[in-house]
Amino acid sequence: MSFELQATLVNRNFEMSMSLADGETIAILGPNGAGKSTLLGVIAGLLRPDSGSARIGPKELFTLDGGTHFWSPPHLRGTALLAQEALLFPHLNALNNVAFGPRSAGVSKVAARESARHWLAEVDALDLAERKPAQLSGGQAQRVAVARALAAEPELLLLDEPMAALDIHAAPLLRRVLKRVLKDRKAIIVTHDVLDAYMLANRVIVVENGRITEEGLARQVLEKPRSHFAAGLAGLNLVAGTLVPEGMTTPDGRLFAGQHDPDWSPVPGQAGVAAFPPSSVSVFLGDVHGSPRNSFPVTITDLEPYGDQIRVRAGSGPSAQALSADITPAASADLALVAGMEVRFVVKSAMVSVYPA
Repeated sequence: MSFELQATLVNRNFEMSMSLADGETIAILGPNGAGKSTLLGVIAGLLRPDSGSARIGPKELFTLDGGTHFWSPPHLRGTALLAQEALLFPHLNALNNVAFGPRSAGVSKVAARESARHWLAEVDALDLAERKPAQLSGGQAQRVAVARALAAEPELLLLDEPMAALDIHAAPLLRRVLKRVLKDRKAIIVTHDVLDAYMLANRVIVVENGRITEEGLARQVLEKPRSHFAAGLAGLNLVAGTLVPEGMTTPDGRLFAGQHDPDWSPVPGQAGVAAFPPSSVSVFLGDVHGSPRNSFPVTITDLEPYGDQIRVRAGSGPSAQALSADITPAASADLALVAGMEVRFVVKSAMVSVYPA
C-alpha cells in the first residue's frame, strides 16, 4: 500500500506534498529548522496541519480540506516513530519493552513475548532481553527501540535521526541493522548523514525552508545536486545561473565554462547549475597567465583544516554563493592566506559539470 501526503502549516511556513511506494524507504535531508521533524510529526499525528490530507493505501490518516475535518489519532494510524533517544520504559526489561506494542493491540502475553524475542533477534539484541534500560548502552537501547517499533507491525516506520545520539562505534552497527530490517518496508528516515541516504534509502528528498527543493534517487541527487544543501553534503561547489552553449552564466555576468551532460541537450536561457569539487580549484594571487576559462576574483572568508588539506572558503560579492578550494598546508603558507585577502579562484572547464536546475 502506498503512502500519500499533502499538508500545509501556515505558522511554520510549511507546505509539502510527497508519496511513498510500497516497500520504499525515503531519506529526508535538510538543514536544521528546514521542516524535517515537522513532516514526521504531521504524519505521526503529533502536529495538526491547517490543511491537507494523508493516507496509507485506503486508510485515511487525516483530511482537512473544504468542509471535511477528519483526524485519526496517533495510535490508530499504523505508524511508528523512532526518535533520536530510545525512550524505553525504564521499569520494563528489554523483552517487555518490545512486547508492549503487541500487548497494547490485544495480543496474548505469550504471543507478545514470542514476537518480542523474534524482533530482538532481528536487531541482534536477543541477549539483552532481561536487561533494564539503565543497563544498556546507547547503541543497545536504540536497537531495542527499533525492535519495539517493528513489533507493533507499523504500516509506515518513521525514524527521526536514529543515529544522532550514538557514538562512532554504535552507529555503524545500528545502520547495518536498519539496512536489513527496512528491506521491502515503507519507511521515512530523517538524517544529516549522507551515508544513511546511500545505504538505507531508495530515494532522497531535500527539504529547505519548509519546502521540498529536490528529490530523486540517492546517487542522482548527491552526484548532480540542484540545491546548495545537497551540494554541501556531496562536497561540491554549486553555482546557479542560466545555461549557454559554453556552460552557464551567473546573474552577475560571470561565465562558468563546463561540460554539459552528454545525455542532455542544453537549451540556452534555461535555468541551470554548475558543480565542481573544491579539490579542482586552484588559488592564485593577482592575475593568472594563460587565460584560463574559469578564473574569478574572490575574498577569503575563512580557512579551516579539512583532512590533510586546508579548505579555503571565499565569496565574490554580498549576493554570491560561497565557494571553496582545497589546497595543501604548504601552498596556504606560501601564499600567506588569511581571511579578508583578495585572491583568484581558478578551475579547469573539464572539472565543471553543467546541468539543468
